[in-house]
Order: sequence, then C-alpha cells, then structure tokens
Amino acid sequence: MKEPRIEFEITGMAHGGSAIGRHEGKAIFVPYAIVGETIAARIVEDKGNFARGELIEVLTPSENRVEPPCPHFGTCGGCHWQHIRYEAQLEFKRRIVSDQLARIGGIKDAVVHPTISSPDEWRYRSHVNFHRTRDGKLGFVMIDDRTIMTINECHIIRPELVSLFEQFKDKHLKPEQKRVRLQVGSQSTETLAATNVGDETGGDETRTILGTDKVHYTIKDHTFEVSAGSFFQVNLPQAETLVNLVLERLALQGSEHVLDLYSGVGLFSAFLAPEARKVTAIESYPPAVADARLNLGKFSNIKVMQGTAEQLLTRFLQGHFDAAVIDPPRAGMKPAALDELIKCKPRKMVYVSCDPATLARDAKKLVGAGYRLVDVQPVDMFPQTYHIESVATFTR
Repeated sequence: MKEPRIEFEITGMAHGGSAIGRHEGKAIFVPYAIVGETIAARIVEDKGNFARGELIEVLTPSENRVEPPCPHFGTCGGCHWQHIRYEAQLEFKRRIVSDQLARIGGIKDAVVHPTISSPDEWRYRSHVNFHRTRDGKLGFVMIDDRTIMTINECHIIRPELVSLFEQFKDKHLKPEQKRVRLQVGSQSTETLAATNVGDETGGDETRTILGTDKVHYTIKDHTFEVSAGSFFQVNLPQAETLVNLVLERLALQGSEHVLDLYSGVGLFSAFLAPEARKVTAIESYPPAVADARLNLGKFSNIKVMQGTAEQLLTRFLQGHFDAAVIDPPRAGMKPAALDELIKCKPRKMVYVSCDPATLARDAKKLVGAGYRLVDVQPVDMFPQTYHIESVATFTR
C-alpha cells in the first residue's frame, strides 16, 4: 500500500540534488522540488531521523521553475536541475558549498563567493560516458543509480558528440563492451569513441573503436594531448577559469617549489612551470602520466612522478614545498595522503574540488592542522546538475 499524500514547504536545496523540507518535524528530501515551493509528496523511504519523498504535485511553484527541454529528464540520472532557472542554480550551488563547510567542516564563517557561471548552459560536455544496456544499446544510469536506460537525445553534450552518438545509438555493443566514452577535442573534427573507459584506477583496458586514439584540448596558449582513458575537465571554458583561479590564488613569485597533486595530464603544471622555480607533479593513472610527460616535455623545471599521493609523499618527497595545488577525485584525499601533505608544510594550498562534502571534510583537517581557509570560489563546471566545482585557498 502506498504511503499517504503529505503537503509541506520546501525550505532548502540539499547536496545531492534533492530539495529539503519538514513534515511533522522530520526532514524530507524530495527530488525535482525547489526551495520556496509548497508541494505534495509521498514518503518512499523512511530512514528514522529523515525520509526520502517522491514529488506528486507542486502546489505553489517557485518563480525559478522552468520547463525542462529534455524528454528523459526525471528518469535519466545525468541531469538533476533542468527544472531550475540557471541563475538560481548558481546561487543554490553557492549556498550548498557554504552549508557543507559549516555542517561537515565546522567552518561557519567561510567566505564563499558567488558561483562563476558557465559560458554555455547547454551543450558544454566535451566527453561523456555511456553504459551498455541489457540489449546492447548505449544508455545512461537512471535516477535509481542502478538501472541503465536507453536514451534518444542528450542536451548537455557538445553538438559533435550528438552526431557521434547518432552513429552509435542503434548499434549493438558486445557483452564485454560495458562502457563507451564519446569524446571531442577542441577542434570539432577530432572525435573518438572508446570502450571500457574505467575510473582512472586501472580497471578494464581502454580500446578505441572509432576515430583517433587521442584528442587535443587547447587551454589558453597550451595544447594538451589526452588519451581516451585520461581525465580532462568536461567544460573547456571553465577549465581555463580553473587555471586562472589557481594562478591568481597562488600568486607565485618565481622562487617557489610547487607540488601539483593528482596532476592528471598536466593541466595546472603547464601554467605553474613558467611562474615557479620547480614543479613536482604526482599522478597515479599510467596513461595520464604518459600524456603529462608528453604535454610537459618542453619544461625543464617539471618532474612528473607516477604513483599515489600517499606513497610518493611518504617514500620520496619528505621535504618542503612552498605551495601546492590539489585536484583529487570526487572522493577527496585519502587520509594518509592528507597527513603526508600537511607534513610537507606548504605555505599556501589551492584545493580544486568536485565535491563540496569531501572538500569540507578535508578542510576540517587542514584547519585543525593550522591552516586558514581564505575563501572558496565555486565554478559551475556542470550546468543542469547538482555537481559543484570549487577552488578553495588555504594559508598557514
């Protein structure tokens, strides 16, 4: 039997994409609602001290509610906020960063600047990962985070990827082709499709099945060669924004030894090198290390090292760094890596985060070790989703 219909007001937006309100004192998380709305919902999961609800009806709509353009919105798990006016998305992201820092990090007075908007609200992704459905078609993970659904269109990938997707959507993938990445370079003529692109932990072997083995991305005055399995920011204009913010926050004088942790294919190192005495770049994913050594080959003051942050900082780099750039995966830094980083005693650190919850967790430890959180600058790398990129600056 279904739970009864309940009505309540939405009072906030939660990290993870849902809106939040209270009914009879209990916090209820409801996807596809917006702060300020009065809604009717049904409880679908009661966790004791909070519950998850399903939106039945919007009784009093927000002025920030808009009509989603994608027919898959509401079932596909790729987008969460297509129903929210873009300017409101930016403000909600700023509030969420501030809230996570206060609740998880214990930093209640953090300076969190207004979110920097993306030049493109739609058609911004330069690569996208699909999964194989049971019948061998390309699909996305549904909102239940388990089921793979077939899609006919996607509004957040670049037009070149739409064309590439059209070539693949009716093909039948082999059972071993569990994942497919479609990717386009800065030049629209340079595209690739690769199967079994993992999560940069050395999982299944990546095989190119269409196009080139690598693509090239131009950020500012530097072109990066990126293999199919290597990570690169999906929103190229905002990748340049990140580079500018890192350089601005570090304000290097030319005498510093800078640590670039989780350095990928060398995005930050390429711009740190001209402004620093020395750059040490650490990356664990072998294809990305190979890309980085190629991309950074013209710089004599960069040392690229392959290995995990905790391994290399412990075994080989028990020394001093003047500054550090940290760009970890969504899970944030491993505790051992963060401990070793603190021992290196960089005077200034810029932490580039793609998850405000893990940023807040790591910020709490840094502040406890004597660092001060100067400010946080959210950057909208992922319009129409709840995902938030942030640049946090720490000094000691």
